[in-house]
Amino acid sequence: MKTGTPCGAEGSDTLKELWTLFITFAKVGVMTFGGGYAMLPILQREVVEKMGWVSDEELTDYFAVGQCTPGIIAVNTATFVGQKQKGVAGGIVATLGVVFPSLIIITLLAGVIGRFSHLAWVQHAFAGIRACVCVLILNAVIKLGKSAIKDRWGMALFLVILALSLWTKLSPVVLVLGAAVAGILLQALRGRKS
Repeated sequence: MKTGTPCGAEGSDTLKELWTLFITFAKVGVMTFGGGYAMLPILQREVVEKMGWVSDEELTDYFAVGQCTPGIIAVNTATFVGQKQKGVAGGIVATLGVVFPSLIIITLLAGVIGRFSHLAWVQHAFAGIRACVCVLILNAVIKLGKSAIKDRWGMALFLVILALSLWTKLSPVVLVLGAAVAGILLQALRGRKS
């Protein structure tokens, strides 16, 4: 049996790429405090800026679709990015990577958190973390907004969806689907005008 054949090199490269997916999403998972939305700035930095696996627009699309599909947005987005990179295996590996740190940390904390949660300094620490998460989410929204809102129609759609999300109890699924329909209609109107 020959070693070092192109087929063996391809297998080795694939394993390295899958390992890179796992490690990248594990880093994202370990740094995500506050849920899927808090993951957005970290995801943007890791998979858009550092790795170049997706664009800001694609990441925004994945978050939108992740909002409409069952499951946690962070996990869904990891699955989409991993699948884009390395197919089904990449989707599985990225998903495992993003949940692995949480699984370990929560398992370790589950036994002791109840003993310390009543302490004032623990409650203050969590209050500080929540404030930080809000800032991280806002930062990600601003970055992604610059790439998503490209004209006055995009801004108008953004403002309408923002108002609906703030002052109604519409499901995020309805908002995303409504925005998709509005985007199709706006593009059709643009096509007629040109």
